[in-house]
Amino acid sequence: MKILVTGGAGFIGSNFILYLMKRHPDYEVINLDALTYAGNLENLESVQNHSKYTFVKADITDREKVESLFGQDIDAVVHFAAESHVDRSIMDPDIFVKTNILGTQVLLDAAKKFNVSKFVHVSTDEVYGTLGETGFFTETTPLAPNSPYSASKAGSDLLVRAYHETFGMNVNITRCSNNYGPFQFPEKLIPLMISHALQDKALPVYGDGLNVRDWLYVEDHCQAIDLVLHQGKSGEVYNIGGNNERTNLQIVRTILAELGKPESLITFVKDRPGHDRRYAIDAGKIRAELGWQPQYPFETGIKKTIQWYLDHQDWWKRIESGQYQEYYAKQYGSK
Repeated sequence: MKILVTGGAGFIGSNFILYLMKRHPDYEVINLDALTYAGNLENLESVQNHSKYTFVKADITDREKVESLFGQDIDAVVHFAAESHVDRSIMDPDIFVKTNILGTQVLLDAAKKFNVSKFVHVSTDEVYGTLGETGFFTETTPLAPNSPYSASKAGSDLLVRAYHETFGMNVNITRCSNNYGPFQFPEKLIPLMISHALQDKALPVYGDGLNVRDWLYVEDHCQAIDLVLHQGKSGEVYNIGGNNERTNLQIVRTILAELGKPESLITFVKDRPGHDRRYAIDAGKIRAELGWQPQYPFETGIKKTIQWYLDHQDWWKRIESGQYQEYYAKQYGSK
């Protein structure tokens, strides 16, 4: 198979490419990424010269470039490419609408035009809005996004659904809980707290720190997407969650304890607008239909993640300094 992965230089996308190439060594993988601030080709340094891997720098809203790629006999698409940081969407919603909605439409049009056999759209549990203290998101939970980011993802989800209903395209939508693991951009909660703690910097925690998220180790997410790619029933939505609910404050305290740092580093800051109180995923459908089971309990996954950031301090320090953006020019500028 020839698989087009969009956003493959990002956190989850790069982990998925590494997983896919290890799991299916005969597959060809094309990585389409615009290399915005969160795209980092260093994540894929281990496969950059692999004969089955190709990187293409382009924006998913560039219809001409996208169609030129689909003309290369693409069998399936796994669509990660998205603007994904809630805080940034509050400051500048425009790029979220353009990339997440219009970009998805461009990809769907190309997939329809070139008769791509499978289109997997990777979304988020944030499209469901917020939960009270009890209950879980299921695939039938109404969409009720509360931030410009989640609204743009909900819009892209509905477009994917519409192309299935209207044109009969073979699509799946996956909605995952919060991912963590190697190569996550340091603006997100877990890597931010790890990097700050290692540097004895203040750890900023929104509000009272009691917002709850369900945490999913990124390799478990990759395994789930691989199953959906190969076995997902056309038109179906699959929720993917780790069944690991933690408050933000619990996460921060766990990281500090692992690193032997004092809780006095915690600094509570003004809560962000529209901050959803709780997310929790019911992943019963993908477990029952596709036999997926997460392999990493949170206690194991967080230790692996902290150790990875300890072992790869040069990686996140280059990101904090902006030096990682020089990697593309060095490795691909003349190709």
